[in-house]
Amino acid sequence: MIETVLFFSLFLLALAMLGLIYRVVKGPTVPDRVIALDAMGVNLVSITAVLSMLLNSHNYLDIILLIGILAFIGTVAFAKFLEKGEVIEYDRD
Repeated sequence: MIETVLFFSLFLLALAMLGLIYRVVKGPTVPDRVIALDAMGVNLVSITAVLSMLLNSHNYLDIILLIGILAFIGTVAFAKFLEKGEVIEYDRD
């Protein structure tokens, strides 16, 4: 029974990923695209966690942590770029 639920949730996560890819491509504004990219990172973590449960393996936990960190750093960089127009500020005094 649990495998059926996991496969169904994996299917739903794949559908959500397709919707997010559509939002990244056709997003009306740049902030909408950034939010979709962040949601794709969270969705990728979820897909990896479900696959880890299906395969009964603990090896994917490091991958989940790495994807989460990279998604967070990417979201912060995009938000800073949208707010200030640059990611790294060079202050020359």
